[in-house]
Amino acid sequence: MLIQLSSAALMAAEVAEEHAEGTPAIVYGAVIFGIFMVLMFATMAFTSLGHRHEAVAEHVDPQRQHPNKHDHGQGIPE
Repeated sequence: MLIQLSSAALMAAEVAEEHAEGTPAIVYGAVIFGIFMVLMFATMAFTSLGHRHEAVAEHVDPQRQHPNKHDHGQGIPE
């Protein structure tokens, strides 16, 4: 299996080398740089999304089957 995988990778590299001779390396670098810039701007756009609204206290429901432990002692006593 490993020999088949390595021979397939070698064949793909040879085919890619034949097709890539006309394209300069700066084009690949510019495309990759552009992709990373788009991802960075998308990350920056959604950075403060969690800070838009004030946190609201959760309603304590004693009938809840799995109550969270963040109700500061107002839930079902254990």
